Amino acid sequence: MQDQALDDMDLERERGITIKSHAVQLYYNHTDGNQYTFNLIDTPGHVDFSYEVSRSIAACEGALLLVDASQGIQAQTISNLYLAIEQDLEIIPVLNKVDMESAMIEEVQDQVMELIGCDREEIILASGKTGIGIQDIMDAVVERIPPPKGDPESAVQALIFDSVFNSFRGVITYFRIYNGTIRKGDKIRFVNTGKDYQADEIGILQINQVPKQELKAGDVGYIITGIKTSKEVKVGDTITLKDNPCSDSIAGFEDVKPMVFAGIFPIDNDDYEDLRDSLEKLQLNDASLVYEPESSAALGFGFRCGFLGMLHLEIVQERLSREFNMDVITTVPNVSYHAYDKKTSTKLIVNTPQDLPDPTVLDRVEEPFIEAQIITKPDYIGSIMNLCIEKRGYMTKQHYITQDRVEMTFELPLAEIVFDFYDRLKSISRGYASFDYAPLDYRPSQLVRMDMKLNGENVDALSALIHKDKAAYFGRKLCKKLKELLPRQQFVIAIQAAIGAKIIARETISALRKDVTAKCYGGDITRKRKLLEKQKKGKRKMRQIGNVEVPQKAFLAVLKLDD
Repeated sequence: MQDQALDDMDLERERGITIKSHAVQLYYNHTDGNQYTFNLIDTPGHVDFSYEVSRSIAACEGALLLVDASQGIQAQTISNLYLAIEQDLEIIPVLNKVDMESAMIEEVQDQVMELIGCDREEIILASGKTGIGIQDIMDAVVERIPPPKGDPESAVQALIFDSVFNSFRGVITYFRIYNGTIRKGDKIRFVNTGKDYQADEIGILQINQVPKQELKAGDVGYIITGIKTSKEVKVGDTITLKDNPCSDSIAGFEDVKPMVFAGIFPIDNDDYEDLRDSLEKLQLNDASLVYEPESSAALGFGFRCGFLGMLHLEIVQERLSREFNMDVITTVPNVSYHAYDKKTSTKLIVNTPQDLPDPTVLDRVEEPFIEAQIITKPDYIGSIMNLCIEKRGYMTKQHYITQDRVEMTFELPLAEIVFDFYDRLKSISRGYASFDYAPLDYRPSQLVRMDMKLNGENVDALSALIHKDKAAYFGRKLCKKLKELLPRQQFVIAIQAAIGAKIIARETISALRKDVTAKCYGGDITRKRKLLEKQKKGKRKMRQIGNVEVPQKAFLAVLKLDD
């Protein structure tokens, strides 16, 4: 046994965040003499994993609203609370870390009371470190949260809320039974994927898995069917029996869609196959990671990967480095756009700048928008509004949660928050702003593809999809950066940023010149002219046949270009 027993990943312990949800079953002997069974799920709180959280909440009857007494309510807490209220869960408000000197107990209690409309007596004061209030939480769970309903005799209907991969036993599926009874050896069916399997082993989840012969309505457990690929098990799917299927599946199932895309390339091209193996193994434990092969003239062979958000991208990068010892280059993250054809009005999904159709056949481009919820102190309202307006966003709502905490809602393009939005938000608010977002819809936008040209040749890996108003500024910055980084050649190099046939920015790297007139001392000027003309002809020919290689160092520096 160790501290943070459920956070078993090194990354989770170091960062103090939950990346993968964990389920566990406990038994509690109440003062009324009965023994109660608690099925608990510890879910991630970050917005990137909100679908996983919503399915976990759908499997529950109640939720503990855990608020840090020293920090107050955060934006992510509110969005997860709304998910729980939508599912009609019983909410038990708990104030944690009350033993700390910086705890603002009265103030945070007021925030919670205003948020969920409860009485002060209903809020439990607790501390995980010292054990204050733990008994009160256990008693509140027994008294306030209703027991699960369900008929053990009817057709089986169970919700999948998570899955893990075991290299010996395949995919282990975690589920909660609403109706019916599942026995070991039953033939089962996954409703949304339509596939049938045999229940080789079923059981309950304690710190270790405990096999059982049968599980009934209200039980939470695991099932092993020998599935080898994680894509066959989808979170939110419904399990039923093959011979006696349920009439309808549990509502709310959807395929998880990646929001942010980036290219991942090995630093050494010989490691391409190792990178493929590493991504395959990583996908077994993280089914929301999507990837496909991609090649780039500058970086060689690699993969185009889809992530749930920037935290997810960061975690995948970190896990590739730690668990598989892979050093990778990640290209500039971008989002998925919708492009429409002028003649046929067909919708194309654009994940890379090369996917964007020619402007002559392009009707319009739509980009994804999000609704961002920012909670901060009133002192920082002005600077946060400036940041959001600069990122092409606009405010839709503002209200005070308490006298010194304000909630602001903005609508922003997702592409603008992918880069450095979160870091800048934290720095302008001195760490006093919490940020949460939810996808809204796709809206028409003035997007263009900006190509970088070296002596008229396109460099595919430096192309970018960018808003029309920002293209000239971004192009100038990129040209200047490349001028600093590219080595000089024997001929002139023209660095150009172009939108279609129109050049919007240009820098020139002058040629390395040899002094061909050095051997002429005195004599007629025509001798010198003749030599200079001969040199000029040679330079022109060299420029026509000479190639400009973009060194890896230059490429990496361009990717780190501040927006």
